[in-house]
Amino acid sequence: MTKKVKKCLFPAAGYGTRFLPATKAIPKEMLPILTKPLLEYGVSEAVEADINLMAIVTGRGKRAIEDHFDTSYELEHQIQGTSKEELLGDLRELRSKCTFSYTRQIEMKGLGHAILTGEVLIGNAPFAVVLADDLCDNGDDEGVLSQMVKLYDEHQCSIVAVEEVPKEETQKYGVIAGEFIKDDLIRVNDMVEKPSPDEAPSNLAIIGRYILTPDIFDIIRETKPGRGGEIQITDALLEQAKQGRVLAYKFKGKRFDCGSVDGFVEATNYFYEKTK
Repeated sequence: MTKKVKKCLFPAAGYGTRFLPATKAIPKEMLPILTKPLLEYGVSEAVEADINLMAIVTGRGKRAIEDHFDTSYELEHQIQGTSKEELLGDLRELRSKCTFSYTRQIEMKGLGHAILTGEVLIGNAPFAVVLADDLCDNGDDEGVLSQMVKLYDEHQCSIVAVEEVPKEETQKYGVIAGEFIKDDLIRVNDMVEKPSPDEAPSNLAIIGRYILTPDIFDIIRETKPGRGGEIQITDALLEQAKQGRVLAYKFKGKRFDCGSVDGFVEATNYFYEKTK
C-alpha cells in the first residue's frame, strides 16, 4: 500500500545567531516577512500540499512558536467585531486545517540530529521537512512541497529540493551529483556537505525542503558526526543515495535565504511589492 505524506517536520531549535541581537529573545522562525512570521509561511506551504500534521522541534526560548499557533483568548476577545479581527483570518484557517505537536531538542548537534529528535512525532511514515528560513514562493502556482509530494507519490523515495548556485557559494550548502532522469529530476549518486568550490561535484545545492522515508531515522542513528562536528542529514541521505533511493528536484519557484540579512530584506521587498 502506497503511503501518503501527511506529516511535516520543522526543525526550529537553532539560535539564529546571524540575526543577533534580534534573536536573543525572539525565535528566528518568528521573524516576520511583512505581517507573518517565517514559520507561518512554511506551515501554509505544507497545508497547501495536503499535509495536516505539523511536527515542530523546538528548544529553549522558543515558546513564542507554540503561542503563535494557539488561541489567544484575551487578544481575540479584544478585537472581536472590529476591522482588526480579519487580520487573524489566515492564521485561524491554518489552525482549523492542521494539528501541531512539539518536542524539544536539548542539544544542538546538527540538522540530522534535529530530524532524529522529531522521530517521536513522526513515527513510521514518510514525512516532509521544511526549514522555515528558506522561504519559497511560486506565485499562484503550486508550492514547492506540493510539487515534491506529487513526485513522492510517483517514486516512493526520499527527495531533496535543489537549485543552481554560483560555484563560489557551494561551501554554504549540501551539494549533489547524479544522473538526470528528466530536465528537472536527478537520481542522486553523490552528496557532499559544504564542499569548497574546487571539491564540489556540481553547483546543485540542497535547499530547505525534503521528503524523507522513515528508514532515515535508523540511518541517522548510525551516522557519525561530519563537517563541523555535527550530524549532517546530507551524510545520512548519501547512504540512501548509494542504494538509488534519493532524487533531487529542481523546483519551480523562487527561494529566499531568510537566514541571512540580505535574503531577509530581499524577501520583505518581494512580498511587499506583491501586495501592491
